[in-house]
Amino acid sequence: PGTRDGRPVVQSPEAVVLFVDTFNDHFHPQVAQAAVQVLEQAGREVLVTERPWCCGRPLYDWGFLGQAKRLLGNVLRDLRPEIRSGVPIVGLEPSCVSVFSDEAPNLMHGHEDAERLSAQTRTLTEFLAHLDGYEPPKIQGKAVLHGHCHQKSVLDFDAEVALLRQAGLEVETPESGCCGMAGAFGFERGDHYAVAMAAGERNLLPAVRAARPDTYVVAAGFSCREQIEQGTRRDVLH
Repeated sequence: PGTRDGRPVVQSPEAVVLFVDTFNDHFHPQVAQAAVQVLEQAGREVLVTERPWCCGRPLYDWGFLGQAKRLLGNVLRDLRPEIRSGVPIVGLEPSCVSVFSDEAPNLMHGHEDAERLSAQTRTLTEFLAHLDGYEPPKIQGKAVLHGHCHQKSVLDFDAEVALLRQAGLEVETPESGCCGMAGAFGFERGDHYAVAMAAGERNLLPAVRAARPDTYVVAAGFSCREQIEQGTRRDVLH
């Protein structure tokens, strides 16, 4: 993939920016690497930056709005040329994508680039599902697919379901609501942990345990994958 940060990058009409979030950058870099391969196989020129980014969600969830706005402002500054050129922004973590697409215009009220960022940002599956002429590689089998809360509330989870089915998978989507982890909520001692496990055990975790060993278990959210893996000992794919 191309990089910018002071060095020239050839940008074509097929260019996309891959937003590599903190979770995938530090814990699951293979997800970001696979995303680059998928986008390049779809005919896109992938641009990443060497400087690490954070959308600010962990900060403003705890009330640190000033620091969150500064981090979001860094993203807007670093991506100003791409944002103003209309280059699509593709993200892998639904909670981060929802910051850009849903919450940035409010947090950065009146900032035109925040409005543009909102209009240009999609999850990987949203982008591919609406990409003219794109056909995913075919794969046979079954998948249990869990939708992140932000995917189901403010993003397009149906696009993910449709894309996996287009690839040939038989997809089951348990009506589980929240997985229970909810960011760091499920890691906290006492009542939070108990509530988190009760939410997971309501439907999602039993559905994963009941799935055959050769069934794919899929979830885009980092916290969702942690909840499923630690609650069932099953490997979970992005």
